[in-house]
Amino acid sequence: MQHTTHRRTGLPWTGGSTPRRPRPLAPAPMRRPLPCRQEDPELWFAEKPADLELAKSFCAGCPVRDACLTGALDRAEPWGVWGGEIFERGVVIARKRPRGRPRKVAAA
Repeated sequence: MQHTTHRRTGLPWTGGSTPRRPRPLAPAPMRRPLPCRQEDPELWFAEKPADLELAKSFCAGCPVRDACLTGALDRAEPWGVWGGEIFERGVVIARKRPRGRPRKVAAA
């Protein structure tokens, strides 16, 4: 009995007797979980200044902080914590004042 080699038509003949094996892939890099995906999402859109400051502190070590802030500035995000900064009406503010009576003296 004669041994015949079968190959799919249309593929180039490699001439080798064993098929080529792909090289093993390097393992994917370990990705750190993003704080905004792990913590309570409401924290980044909270009303309380203390909660917003907590959200900002979570952003401090985030690997995509700069990209997040740039994207929020480009989109003019109306509110929330983005890239470690507080946005209100599309503008970055230093800190959010609690609700209540306005100041007696206008800020300079």
